[in-house]
Amino acid sequence: MAEISHAVRRQLGILVTREGVISHVIVGDAAGIFIPELGDHPLGRNPLRGLRLIHTHLKNEPLSKDDLTDLALLRLDYIAALGVRDGRPDKFFTAHLTPQSGETPYEVQPPVNFHEHSMDFRAFIRSLEEEMERRRGRAAGESRESAILVSVSTRLRSEQEESLDELEELAFASDILVIGKVVQRPHEINPKHLLGLGKLKDLIIDALGKGATLLVFDQNLTPSQGRFIADLTEIKVIDRTQLILDIFARRAHSRDGKVQVELAQLKYRLSRLTGKGTAMSRLMGGVGGRGPGEMKLEIDRRRVRDRITLLTQELKKLEKARSQRKQHRLKTGLPIVSIIGYTNAGKSTLLNTLTESSTFVENKMFATLDTASRRLRFPRERDIIVTDTVGFIKDLPDDLVAAFKATLEELEDADLLLHVVDTSNPRFQQQIESVEAILEQLSLDKKPRLTVFNKCDLAPPEETCNLSVRYDAVSVCALDKSTLAPLLNAVEERIFYNKIASGI
Repeated sequence: MAEISHAVRRQLGILVTREGVISHVIVGDAAGIFIPELGDHPLGRNPLRGLRLIHTHLKNEPLSKDDLTDLALLRLDYIAALGVRDGRPDKFFTAHLTPQSGETPYEVQPPVNFHEHSMDFRAFIRSLEEEMERRRGRAAGESRESAILVSVSTRLRSEQEESLDELEELAFASDILVIGKVVQRPHEINPKHLLGLGKLKDLIIDALGKGATLLVFDQNLTPSQGRFIADLTEIKVIDRTQLILDIFARRAHSRDGKVQVELAQLKYRLSRLTGKGTAMSRLMGGVGGRGPGEMKLEIDRRRVRDRITLLTQELKKLEKARSQRKQHRLKTGLPIVSIIGYTNAGKSTLLNTLTESSTFVENKMFATLDTASRRLRFPRERDIIVTDTVGFIKDLPDDLVAAFKATLEELEDADLLLHVVDTSNPRFQQQIESVEAILEQLSLDKKPRLTVFNKCDLAPPEETCNLSVRYDAVSVCALDKSTLAPLLNAVEERIFYNKIASGI
């Protein structure tokens, strides 16, 4: 290698497997080599890739910053630079990753004369990988995704941390194991890769060192940002919207919900479909397929558009059926009370306790997506219809708002909205503001509302009392039927007596 590299005045490199098989021979230029995609040797959940890189340095110089970055980004077993002097091997420069993740995730060995270098590589790499696995601390058989949550914003750090706390709850709802959080506050957002390239590489290297299989960005990534970051690493990269869409896809059970979620997913992905050069192009045969052919990317886009059209048509049919059911309810003349609120505030639990029903509940965000309606009987033989709706959330993706708009439009027919608030959540005031913003977006902000502070058993009584006075609200514990009397009285007064008083 030294002789050939000296003769052609280019760096040469080889990638070697743990079995001693050379998988790649790389010819670079005088300054460096370009490591190709290593798709045949995926990293997966392993701490190291199983490949070592040995390459030449024409000026007998040590490992460069780029060499060490490649070592960390690609999770190579080992990297070595063979110094060339007069066409012969001279100094041998080596480095390897360390079990600790941090500012310097690698250890650079002192240079030695090439002919004096000796090591038991198999024993060394086995010991290193075992220590890496031990420090990761993953339980045996753990199959969940391990995620690093990332916030890159110019907002206040406290606001970013609060938003990351909510993102962690969303990750929990999607059965993701959170192993770290990162907050970055750049002077300005980079339109191409969100934050500086050096910071981005450091973030990826740290995530790889911790064994992360997923990077979740709290901010919605543009298509170009998502592609750039994904091309830089084998770790899966998603943003807040994709995480919410994943939860919705898991939780939707009714046909309405499944169609709405798939429609939102396809609209989101359409602008993010991308190909990888001419390798993805092909010719189409048959009528209309002659000529230069059609890129596979365009075929994929066309199929997505066709699917969106079909789903939109099906959604219209489902809307028609929903409208007929709504008309039937209206004919009965029963008042409608709709329960709204931030996700995981206890809406479904309240519905179950009020109506003695068994709608699915779970202490997770967006545990239920499908609308449920139940009948509630008051004294004096008075009945109302109580409906539970999908939970709201801050920065609800536009595609989801559009997809669920038909469902949320049912709120227009409600005589009263019960806005359920989780008083045990330290961010409940921001959650109230988020719900009110969505109601305004849906032109429902003028609809009569009654604020219901839930989980009053988890807050001091004097605090609950003060909040009730401040917001003209009712405090309840949705799990305790004995606390619901004030709520039932308030609903009965607003539905029946207010109507009588106003002559309705």
